[in-house]
Amino acid sequence: MKIYTKTGDDGTTGLFGGGRVAKDDARVEAYGTVDELNAIVGCARAIGTDAALDRELVRIQENLFVIGAELATAAGNEKKLPMRLVEKADSDELELAIDRMEAGLPPLKTFILPGGAPSAAALHQARTVCRRAERRVLGASRSATLRSDLIVYLNRLSDFLFVAARWANQCASVADIPWAPRSAS
Repeated sequence: MKIYTKTGDDGTTGLFGGGRVAKDDARVEAYGTVDELNAIVGCARAIGTDAALDRELVRIQENLFVIGAELATAAGNEKKLPMRLVEKADSDELELAIDRMEAGLPPLKTFILPGGAPSAAALHQARTVCRRAERRVLGASRSATLRSDLIVYLNRLSDFLFVAARWANQCASVADIPWAPRSAS
């Protein structure tokens, strides 16, 4: 099978279940940003994380593929997807993972700058792209009916990625970088 089909040469793309939309349609922007997020999570994994965090990140990547698939599906055809959709239980799992990691981290006393160990920096970048994905999905929901579970999951995922970045720094014995605001004088 060839990777190129030339069907998108007119600036449109097909949705699963039928129909074509412009490549800059809000839905396409949303699933494109989710795809970008998935790639950055993959970069964080490639840089290296501890085994427990890596297992969580694999599960997250799988969920992001499901979210992307749902977003790329024509309205009313979601039931035709051959997979379990992301739901509240997936957000609950993220909360449990956040709680486990936070239990082993020192409490935050100040804002921190993104960075530290390479894997932590990648996870911070993933967090910012996750926030953008959340905004894009919310924007797409203004013109298409989308399940609120998607927005909740992305919101929780950005929290997870922040804590995961701190966790990655701790595992690498690298301190979080505290933000020290300049004085107003």
